[in-house]
Amino acid sequence: MFSLKKNIAIVLTLILALTLILQGCSSSNASGNEELKTIRLDYAYYSPASLILKYNGWAEEEFEKEGVKVEWTLSQGSNKALEFLTSNSIDFGSAAGAATLITKTKDVPIKNIYITSTPEWTALLTKDASIQSVEDLKGKKVAATYGTDPYIFLLRALNEAGLSEKDIQFVNLQHQDGYQALLKGDVDAWAGLDPIMATAELKSGAKIFYRNIDFNTYNFLNVRKEFAEKHPEAVEKVIQLYEKARAWILEHPDEAAEIIAKEAQIDLDIAKKQLERTKFDTYIPSDEQKEALHAAGDILQKAGVIDQKADLTKHIDELIDPSFAKKVSK
Repeated sequence: MFSLKKNIAIVLTLILALTLILQGCSSSNASGNEELKTIRLDYAYYSPASLILKYNGWAEEEFEKEGVKVEWTLSQGSNKALEFLTSNSIDFGSAAGAATLITKTKDVPIKNIYITSTPEWTALLTKDASIQSVEDLKGKKVAATYGTDPYIFLLRALNEAGLSEKDIQFVNLQHQDGYQALLKGDVDAWAGLDPIMATAELKSGAKIFYRNIDFNTYNFLNVRKEFAEKHPEAVEKVIQLYEKARAWILEHPDEAAEIIAKEAQIDLDIAKKQLERTKFDTYIPSDEQKEALHAAGDILQKAGVIDQKADLTKHIDELIDPSFAKKVSK
């Protein structure tokens, strides 16, 4: 009898110990120590730092030390990068700030952790000599990629001119297709995106008839919230790698242009044009980005792109997370 009681006590003790161990593992995972096997990054032709990072193999070099595999996915536009993040196809994605806000208001759990650049990457172009101003777009066919900075830029330009999307014939095309439609005369104007926009200027005779640097939102590096919570050290490393690329571009602008031209398969003069209107002086998300998103968000709500009932302040506060970049900068 005594032996039975003793055996039961031992079994119960072992069960308790095992439970505590499992709880400890669970707690460890929740606090960000879950083993990372693969890290999934995107690269985009509109994001020079991502091209430099990919070309030099710095991410592979850094994460190989820990046995972590690096996978790259091409994002053809902010809409694609955000689709990949939403579907858990990538962990980090480059996208325009305003486009990111649209996704965030749909309760997609993502965070903006780093500013890769401050570009003037969109403007309105045409090959029609009769179009000289935004007001001239009334009744015209205008192409843009829905949900991206060029589309939002178009909405803001129309609003400033006292017009709306209802006053034009909006044609939703991916960036490259919009450019081709402009060349063929299938549309009268196009909200462009670099480096394709620079190609249109330098190679096809298209003219920018409206530009406004303040209507361009920043290039955000976004991360899935779940990934950031599980792997905070990996997030910091990715930011460090982007910082390395940013510093390298500033120190080697000519070489950077050559790499961008090669990676994006564009002429060198086009890559240089893209870099000329891209600044790399801001990298920590701040109130400056919040203000830019509020301004864009107001127009997007007015246009019905974002739900009128959406609390912009709440979504923006949840989106902008400078903590990782601040930690890296110390």
